[in-house]
This record gives sequence, C-alpha cells and structure tokens, in this order.
Amino acid sequence: MGEFKLGRPALVCRWRLANGVLPLENRHLRALAAREVGGKRLPTALVAWVKQRIEWGLDEATLECPDGVLMLVIDESGASALSVGPYRQLSRTSANDLLLRAQGSYREAQSTKVAPEELWLAQRDGLVWGSSSEFAASGASTLVSDLARTMGMPVYRDEALLREAERRGFVGDEVFLVSDEHGVVPASDRGGERAVKFAQSYRKLLKRRGRRG
Repeated sequence: MGEFKLGRPALVCRWRLANGVLPLENRHLRALAAREVGGKRLPTALVAWVKQRIEWGLDEATLECPDGVLMLVIDESGASALSVGPYRQLSRTSANDLLLRAQGSYREAQSTKVAPEELWLAQRDGLVWGSSSEFAASGASTLVSDLARTMGMPVYRDEALLREAERRGFVGDEVFLVSDEHGVVPASDRGGERAVKFAQSYRKLLKRRGRRG
C-alpha cells in the first residue's frame, strides 16, 4: 500500500484483519487520532489519509492475507506507510508472558499516549484495566470496556497493576491481554470463565464484521 523508504519508525500500529476487513476500524482510527509522535498529536490530515487508504486500498492489499495484520508505520519525520502481512498467533501466553508484553506496551504509551496491548484482570467485583488515566484507550480496549458494561461488569483503571503484578504476582485473578493485533488472549495458566467469554466475544466479532456483504 506504500512503496517508498521510511526513516526510523516513531510509531507502529498493528491491527487485526478478518476476511479482508478491518473489524474495529472506527475504534482504531479514534485511538490513532489520540496518539502522539514527538510530543505532538498526529495531524488530522494523516488520520484522514489512513482512513482513505483503508476504504479505497484494503481490498487489493489483503488478497494474499485476508486474515492478516494491517501495519501502519510512521517515521520521525511524519512520513507514513501502510502494509499487510500474515497474522501469527502468540506462542507463549502465560500470565508472566502477557505481563511482559503489557509492560513493553506501557513504555511505548509513555511517548505515544496509547498502549496497543494492555493487561486486564477479572476479579470478583469486576474488571481491572492496567492502564494510566493519562493514556487514551486503544481500539481493542474500548471494545472490551464496552462489552463489560453491557454485561454489567464495572471496569476500574489501575496504573499500578503492572508494577504490583511484577512485585507480588497474580493471586486469585483471571488474567488476559487485550491487544489491537491479537484481540483478547486469556493467560494459559491463569485464565477463567470471564476471560474466555471476552475472547469468544472478540472471535464472534471477527467473524461477523469480517463478512463481505
């Protein structure tokens, strides 16, 4: 979808496709508009360009990887490119593996203001979302948050979650990762009924939104 060389990447977004369609398109674009590069919000014109490229160029670009990943790369000068590649499922999904991914994403969000992967806990009284109130929500996290509310589950943001999980571990909680690329990923060693339910809801969304009308 773009044939030129980029400089050093300042921002990389990876969004899951389904049957050549971007199921969470509007959510991803809202989160993209909240991102920053070099301390400044992305230009409105850039977000509009991405939206236009998705609307007009996605069909041809996804012929070889209809269930792949749409990748947006923006370099330090503001130049950008979109490309499509194959999706690769996570091979390691223990609670500690998911924690490490969320920690890396949190560090990214300190400069971009949006974390593409976040750790969530399902506890007795609701869901704990490991995110800072200073960050805007990713497309996938807005979906899970909205699903939780339709199920009557309260959602609490806790920016200390990652730090506490590293220090004390997980005790009595269902752990899952919410990712723009991988969707909802229950921990292989600490999943549970609610984590699996969110993962199933995400997969149903991919199938429904991925149908071409």
